Amino acid sequence: MATRGSRSEKVKRIFQQFDANRDGGLNREEMAALVVAVNPRVKFSDEQINAILDEVFRTYGEFIDGENGLTYEGLLRTYDDGAGDVDRDFDALGLELNLEEAKGISEASSSSIADERALGLESQKKQRIAAWAISPNHGIVFDDTWKIVEDMEILIKRLKSKQAKDGKLRGENFDAYSDAGWSRELGPSTEISDKRVFWEESGADYALFVKELGALRSRADGARSREEAFDGHMAIGRVLYEHQLFKEALVSFKRACELQPVDVRPHFRAGNCHYVLGNHKVAKEEFLLALEAAENGGNQWGYLLPQIYVNLGIALEGEGMVLSACEYYREAAILCPTHFRALKLLGSALFGVGEYRAAVKALEEAIFMKPDYADAHCDLASALHGMGEDERAIEVFQKAIDLKPGHVDALYNLGGLYMDLGRFQRASEMYTRVLAVWPNHWRAQLNKAVSLLGAGETEDAKKALKEALKMTNRVELHDAISHLKQLQKKKVKSNNGGANGEGSFIIVEPLKFKTVGEKTMSRQDLACALQIRTFQRITRLGRCDLEVLKKEMIDGDVPVSYSGSGIPEKSIRKPILEEILRRLLNFLKPETFQGAVKAINERILSVLDEQGSGRVDLGMFFAVLAPICSGPPEKRKRVAFDALLWRPVNEGISQIKRVDAVRYIKLLRAIFVPSQGVSEMMEIHGETDGSLMSYTEFLVMFDDPDWGFGIMPTLLKLETGDRNRHGQHVCSVCRYPIIGSRFKEMKSHFSLCNQCYSEGKVPSTYKLEEYRFKEYGSEAEAMKDKCMCFNVQSHNGP
Repeated sequence: MATRGSRSEKVKRIFQQFDANRDGGLNREEMAALVVAVNPRVKFSDEQINAILDEVFRTYGEFIDGENGLTYEGLLRTYDDGAGDVDRDFDALGLELNLEEAKGISEASSSSIADERALGLESQKKQRIAAWAISPNHGIVFDDTWKIVEDMEILIKRLKSKQAKDGKLRGENFDAYSDAGWSRELGPSTEISDKRVFWEESGADYALFVKELGALRSRADGARSREEAFDGHMAIGRVLYEHQLFKEALVSFKRACELQPVDVRPHFRAGNCHYVLGNHKVAKEEFLLALEAAENGGNQWGYLLPQIYVNLGIALEGEGMVLSACEYYREAAILCPTHFRALKLLGSALFGVGEYRAAVKALEEAIFMKPDYADAHCDLASALHGMGEDERAIEVFQKAIDLKPGHVDALYNLGGLYMDLGRFQRASEMYTRVLAVWPNHWRAQLNKAVSLLGAGETEDAKKALKEALKMTNRVELHDAISHLKQLQKKKVKSNNGGANGEGSFIIVEPLKFKTVGEKTMSRQDLACALQIRTFQRITRLGRCDLEVLKKEMIDGDVPVSYSGSGIPEKSIRKPILEEILRRLLNFLKPETFQGAVKAINERILSVLDEQGSGRVDLGMFFAVLAPICSGPPEKRKRVAFDALLWRPVNEGISQIKRVDAVRYIKLLRAIFVPSQGVSEMMEIHGETDGSLMSYTEFLVMFDDPDWGFGIMPTLLKLETGDRNRHGQHVCSVCRYPIIGSRFKEMKSHFSLCNQCYSEGKVPSTYKLEEYRFKEYGSEAEAMKDKCMCFNVQSHNGP
């Protein structure tokens, strides 16, 4: 078998044989002569010849030199790609290799670089290699590395050709598959194209490729110096990364890390590979190593620092650590004020934690620098919607869609905005466009059904719901279908044009709602408890183990700091608090944890950090969390008390200061019972009562129904019974199956669900002076009550 060196010499001879006019290219006539000559037994028709030439000139367009035709380099590439057999063609033409011409070509070499250099084609060769290879910061240093890179390109081209021929090579559009919510950058490297390539790794062709790749790695290891070996492995890794062979690229970058542990680049590149492969935690560790090396290396790595910060932020977002990611995006933007991507990512992350105003500012700056940045427009619109600027949000969403018509996030979020505004027909159109890009987007399918229902198109809504049910067998879809059936049975006129498929209702003032029996929850308490329960579900704090929270207090090494008033506090920055939350909620997936942090930041941290310093009193934070974590109520209260004891102002004693207890209760009410929040918080400033309070006294204050956290018994009832179903009973207002408690009006005998009862809604057909409700936690309770009434009637009967 001919070596790579002799092969290129044979191609050169073939090229010279058919370049009749000696213009350095094979035109269509000359190329046709070559095809016929090397296939003497085949009788080609003119159509066949033209088809072959069309394919060659289209596939190798980059090697076509105007009217002159296919260059020598192009012909060499056709053979490298397996389009022909050099040895067979050379023999068929009856040519002989001139050994003098081939002198100096190493039989061991598998590169054509020497041949090309001899032909004066060095500049053309460099044009074929990615721009990174000749850049001063990332580039190739040693000549032998160029040879390895050239051979790498050939190996990959062969693999691609084989897999494409066998139909194994798959491509997938990244942008079409972003999750609903704020839009995401592709990943840590802007070098990856929009099309993700998935290589088939189980076949013989891939195994052969890995074997040949191993030989190239051995060549790199056999270099004359450690620096040259490092250069070789880095180049191999970069070529593999360019072609999205991330697992193999990672092997090379790891080897480069071993050769030069304090060099920034291999850690940075390894981090990129890990991120794309979904190993976000390991990616973060590699970026931190790169950051450490860059900071220790002085100005040498200054050019790379902003990108390390950006990629570290992206890796942290992959773990769900959005507050921490914000820190690194800010650093990147400070180091490089023109880094529009860092600003966009900062804005997106700020939006992700509910900091809407700051998000808008960062995103507007990113768009000012890059007006066609569709993702930035999408997230800016989402932030504007969060601030209530809906008309402007619609304009900005539309701009994102104009820039990128298939932008899933912009279409999906605009649909949600139209839903919020009651413009159901427009919402339905947006969800239809989402499904055109992403047919299996079940949430878009479900929302389309809801928007069609809102628009009064019940039949189309039913079809859309059934399609959603095919995509995901979630229980809420079964409830929605039951709801539609109830609507069709009733055929009731809906309130406000049937916006939500509700029956006609009126809202009754709270004083007209009376309760029957001690166990029946009051409407106001239920409304408040439902909000807390929703917060528990979003944050999953209802599953947070109190023992884990106590362990954080016992094991946590939090330094004492001093506020402006000189009072000692265990206060920490929000990103550090996020790390503690990650340990408390370690059972959550990253995307769910992001949602939890956003809700906690908006509801709790915004109140605890009223000065906007970015710091939080950790003891007070733990005390606020304790009542809504899992566990018996007495244990929750005890942990809350212990958290207040843990604060430096109470350290070393078994009692807490009364002023701290008062502040805690009022913070708790401001956060979870916000109707009294602001006015109560204003009252506690300036209080200096230094007396102490025992745990028993604390319980009395905590359980006070008017000034404490007396909502807790109602919350506990929801925690244990809000999944209870009541057979065929549906709410007389919203027509949905009743889940949780059922509230039965004792005179008119209609039933309400938790939500409608808490909002004071009753069917408009029942206009009474007062409404008397009895609560049933389950159908068993209702049956027991019914039987007792029957027995009483029988006893009193004739």
